[in-house]
Amino acid sequence: MTGWMTAPQRTVLAVAVVATFIAFLDGSVVTVALPAIGRELGGGLAVQQWVVDAYLLTLGSVILLAGSLSDLFGRRRVLLWGLLGFAIASALCALAPTSAILVIARGLQGVAGALLVPSSLALILGAFSGAAQSRAIGAWTAITSLASIAGPVLGGVLVDALSWRWVFAINLLPIAVALLLVRALPADAPHRPGARVDWAGAALGVLGLGLPVFALIEHPRYGWGSPLILGSLAVGAAALVAFLVRERRAAQPMLPLTIFRARDFSVGNVATAFIYGGVAVGTFALALFLQQGAGYSATLAGFAMVPSSIVLIALSAYFGRLSGRVGPRLMMTVGPLVAAGGFALMLRISRDADYLTEVLPAVVVFGLGMAITVAPLTATILGAVDPARSGIASAVNNAVSRVAGLVAVALAGSAGAAMSAVAGFHELAGAAAVALAAGGLISAAGIRNPRGVSGEPAETEVSRHHALLR
Repeated sequence: MTGWMTAPQRTVLAVAVVATFIAFLDGSVVTVALPAIGRELGGGLAVQQWVVDAYLLTLGSVILLAGSLSDLFGRRRVLLWGLLGFAIASALCALAPTSAILVIARGLQGVAGALLVPSSLALILGAFSGAAQSRAIGAWTAITSLASIAGPVLGGVLVDALSWRWVFAINLLPIAVALLLVRALPADAPHRPGARVDWAGAALGVLGLGLPVFALIEHPRYGWGSPLILGSLAVGAAALVAFLVRERRAAQPMLPLTIFRARDFSVGNVATAFIYGGVAVGTFALALFLQQGAGYSATLAGFAMVPSSIVLIALSAYFGRLSGRVGPRLMMTVGPLVAAGGFALMLRISRDADYLTEVLPAVVVFGLGMAITVAPLTATILGAVDPARSGIASAVNNAVSRVAGLVAVALAGSAGAAMSAVAGFHELAGAAAVALAAGGLISAAGIRNPRGVSGEPAETEVSRHHALLR
């Protein structure tokens, strides 16, 4: 299993997996603790929503800055900052005496989580190349996907057996493991002389991402016509435009717009928007319909998607290896089309939603499609840019997938009560299938296989460009 990795590469992969697992787990584990938090700290539904939303908001807002910091100061250093910050914020969550302090601590967790994911993937890109890089990202995808299954289960056990506070305190154990592993990583290369943080770009980027994310999260509570929501969207859009103008003119931009000249990076991010937008709206619609329309309990509705996660975990590493041999274009075309077929199968789901004959086949086909897609998609997008920019490249891709998911769910939420009817669910499942199929067709038309797809080291578009300049 690990014969294709050296000992230092195994350490890098272990660090990347543990660090990312921590961030992903915290996004899923807290949901089951919300009722217990509400009973102890009060504040009603609004506080419970903000315990979730504060994490999502800061994570989405800061991720571009985090990717830039990773490139500027080094992956090892920024990963260390993220782990220490996450430990402190987790302890604050566990000890929070009031709901206000808990929400603030959750926001700090999101900031620390933003530091973890881009740095983790950048570590993998720096340590692996060619087919081995695809295999490593496949293994990273498979193991970190366990967070989606382990989160609700672990959270439920901790809440029932101990207290909701242990949902946050338990983070300290994997963080301690990750800190020990980080010590074994080689020191970061010295950063460029005179390099500095683009603070103006960072501020505009945080506003440009954060305010629209806030509006998308909060519009169900305030309504699209609320001055708060409209104002957030308007100011956020203006900040995003100003951010792009700033980055085009800055001597040392936080987000070098030249990375979008890499064809696979640009096309891959467009495909990401369609793929993850489709996944978000489809899974959201299924979970809601199973409870409101078919009468499933919240627990059963949560477990309904578990088979897709199992398929993803079992096969991601295999398809990552296969992509390294045959090239990503085929995987990125076939995978989304198969996942789209899973949502198309959901059009067979009736009002009673029999699990074994109607739901399970669709969920398994969807999981297979995502297993084919995720590792090649990630490896292709991040492998298309100069490794020195892999941190910001990872951050861009994370931002695209998160914002696409939020937009899709916000648009789906406008269906409201229609979600509980079979026709409304079928409409959204069909829309998810169309979005995923579009992602596959975009990949087929735009993705280029790198040279050396037979297991030899593959060149990125950037490396080929550099070779021509020599």
